[in-house]
Amino acid sequence: MPTVELLRFAGAAVLAHRLRSILTMTGIVIGIASVMLLTSLGQGTRDFLMAEFTQFGTNLLQINPGRIRTGGMPTPMGSTVRKLTIEDAASLARLPGIEVVVPVAFGQARVESGERGRSVFIYGVTSDVPTLWRFGVAQGRFLPPGDPREPGAGAVLGPKLAHELFGDANPLGAHVRIGGRRFLVLGVMAAKGQMLGFDIDDAGYVPVASAQQLFNQDGLLEIDVLFSRVSESAATADAIRRLLMRRHDGQEDFTIVTQTEMLDTVDRILGMVSWAVSGIGAISLAVGAIGVLTIMWISVGERTAEIGLLKAIGAAPSDILLVFLAEATMLAGVGSLAGLVLGLGLSAAISAVFPSVPFTLSLPYAGAAIATGVFVGLASGVLPARRATSLDPIEALRAEG
Repeated sequence: MPTVELLRFAGAAVLAHRLRSILTMTGIVIGIASVMLLTSLGQGTRDFLMAEFTQFGTNLLQINPGRIRTGGMPTPMGSTVRKLTIEDAASLARLPGIEVVVPVAFGQARVESGERGRSVFIYGVTSDVPTLWRFGVAQGRFLPPGDPREPGAGAVLGPKLAHELFGDANPLGAHVRIGGRRFLVLGVMAAKGQMLGFDIDDAGYVPVASAQQLFNQDGLLEIDVLFSRVSESAATADAIRRLLMRRHDGQEDFTIVTQTEMLDTVDRILGMVSWAVSGIGAISLAVGAIGVLTIMWISVGERTAEIGLLKAIGAAPSDILLVFLAEATMLAGVGSLAGLVLGLGLSAAISAVFPSVPFTLSLPYAGAAIATGVFVGLASGVLPARRATSLDPIEALRAEG
């Protein structure tokens, strides 16, 4: 049977039973739409997190107190033989390839101006933070350079904190109380937004030694290092490790995490999540395949006389097989395209209603979803098609009669 005639015959059979065809395609449509939604959400989440981590650059590394052997992102909760100190940070600045070193202390305190006040995160840092973290200063200036071991009375406010305390008034030169201590407002940061749930704009910055006094800390939360782009992150981390071990009596009681390692870890985790959600969508696709198989099997039983007539007039078994496979492929192909459109429409609708939900269409995933849908439909039509070819034409005509 010529290909054109084959397609015309299969198409006529599909259109002749519109309701049944629509019901058959419904499972494929839902399956493809589910795959598209879940993979778009997974890809969007991945892109969002990668953008969050890379906004500070990729030639960064972080040193945390405590040795964490299980991998992943370190936290300051691990036990440590010796705390990281400002002196440790100062020693790192002398290593070749190191451009900026910032010792970081951290805590939460109430910031007050007049009768207004709010509890926010306070970062104890140095004057190099705008370079290291790629922060901009909208008004005034950041903390002045100086000996990080000496407390200072200057403070820089995040834009949201400044607005909450001073409204539309200029806060520069005003005094605020942070944790009961008096600080002079030197500047207001440019808006940065949120980082993994932390509102960076609703925070304050003071000298690291002042923060240690405020929070009664003698160690650091972390040491952040910016190294030259021409330097190898692994080599830089190794040099830092050797130096700190000499200062810590040969003990590696700290954890070094490069930005590259962190991004690789996040990428691996999100890759596994993407495969997992794809598997969930594939379950819906499998249900759709069962629907195609069931309907096509019933269709063979209903069209016994038609099959017998085709065989009686000389149609080869391969022609019968191709007719039913073509029908299954048409149903799966149209269902896959409809599922793709539905998935894109739902993604756009959810993004419009909930802008914070990250959806990113992945063309490889979309192509794979359609190809899988067509393949599933084709595979589901094999058994019914083989059943049709096995029918005896005389028995088929006699059974219909």
